[in-house]
Amino acid sequence: MTREDRLFERARAIMERRTNGFYMPILDHLARRGHAHAMLELAGLFSRGNDPANLGMMSRAGTPAWFYRRVWVRGGPYASLAAQNLAMSRFNIGDLHGYRLWLRRAQMLGDNDAGLELDRFETRLPFGDAKAIGRGRPWRRSER
Repeated sequence: MTREDRLFERARAIMERRTNGFYMPILDHLARRGHAHAMLELAGLFSRGNDPANLGMMSRAGTPAWFYRRVWVRGGPYASLAAQNLAMSRFNIGDLHGYRLWLRRAQMLGDNDAGLELDRFETRLPFGDAKAIGRGRPWRRSER
């Protein structure tokens, strides 16, 4: 386990309230050093409470879209997860072209779930966010 991984585990422990401290400076430090998992956590934190349309631009440093794209460009074990997260974020704002594009990129990195989702390409999903943008559908029996 590298020094960055140990530092990330400390930030995670602080986030889960298992220890005292501030996790944002740790995650910011790790993200600046290129730690992929820290960048995904920051992107998730920045996009969690906000409007789903507030992903930001991929060219603007520090926005969730920038973090996701940067992890995807760098490759590695978290690249397909970043592409999948970006695909779902695009779906949540109603950008079906971007949704399909990022699903394809996640599939090319070996994400089987993204490949299955791309094969059956649904424009309506059973999740709450999909219902909020008018693209909801009921759960199927096979999905329950």
